Amino acid sequence: MVRRRNDDDSRLMAGRDLPRRRGIPLRALIPNAVTVLALCFGLTGVRFAIGGEWEKAVGAILVAGVLDGIDGRIARLLKGASRFGAELDSLSDVTAFGVAPTLILYLWALQHLPGRLGWVIALSHAIACALRLARFNAQIDAADQPHKKAGFLTGIPAPVGAGLTLTPLFLHFWLAPAFLDDLTVRATIVAVTTPIVAFLMVSSLPSFAWGSLRLRPAWRLPMLAGVGLFAGALFTNPWATLTLLCACYAATLPLAVRAYARVKGREAARLATGASDGIQPPA
Repeated sequence: MVRRRNDDDSRLMAGRDLPRRRGIPLRALIPNAVTVLALCFGLTGVRFAIGGEWEKAVGAILVAGVLDGIDGRIARLLKGASRFGAELDSLSDVTAFGVAPTLILYLWALQHLPGRLGWVIALSHAIACALRLARFNAQIDAADQPHKKAGFLTGIPAPVGAGLTLTPLFLHFWLAPAFLDDLTVRATIVAVTTPIVAFLMVSSLPSFAWGSLRLRPAWRLPMLAGVGLFAGALFTNPWATLTLLCACYAATLPLAVRAYARVKGREAARLATGASDGIQPPA
C-alpha cells in the first residue's frame, strides 16, 4: 500500500516537472479566419465570372475588400497580430485583388482583343499586384520609409487597385444597357485603364494613408452626415456611388503628390535651419 502511494506520488511529481503545452489562443485565429474568408470571396468572384454573373462577381470582390479592411483592425483589437497573419494577408490579397480581377476583366472584355494581347494586358494587373505586395513585405521591418514617416503610402493599395481596375464594370452596371455594350469599345477601355492602374500600384508615387488623416473638430458633424449620405447612396444606387468614389480617389492622387512635396519641403527647410544654427540633424 505504501509502495503504491509512493509510486503515485512519483508520477505526480514527474507530471509537474513536464513542460505544459501552450496552444494557440482563439483570438489569434479570428483575424486569420476573416482573411481566409476574403480569399474565398475573391475566388468566388471568379466562379461567378465564369458563369457570366458579372454583378455577383464584382460584388464578391467588394466583399473581399471589406473583409480585408477589417481583418487587421480585428487583429490589433484582439492582440492577435502575428507574422503568420501578415503573410496570409498578402497571399489573400494577391489572390482576391490580383488574380480574381485579372480573370474577371479578361472574361468580361479583354478576351475580345485580337490575338493574345488581351491576356497580356490582363496579366499586367496580377503581376503589379504581386510585386506591390512583395515590396510591402520586404519593407515591413525597414526603418527608412520616407512615405510612411510622412503619413503616406507608396503607390496605391491592392484593394484600391482592384476597385479602380473594375471601374468600367461599375459604369456598365450603372448605365446599362446603353453603355459598353459594344465588345470592341469595352475591351479598348479596359485595355487602357488596366495598365495605368497596374503602374500606380507598383509606382513610388505617394498616396494618402487614410489612417493618418486628421479632421478638424468643426468638420466632425458634417463628416458624420456625409458618411450617412454615402451609406444611403451605396444601398440605393451602389454602382453609381462606387463609380464616383473611384473617380474621387483618382482625383486625390495629384493632391497626395503635392502634399508630400510640401511635407518634404518643410522637412528640408527645418534641417537647413538647424544646420545654419549649428544643430546636428538626427542620425
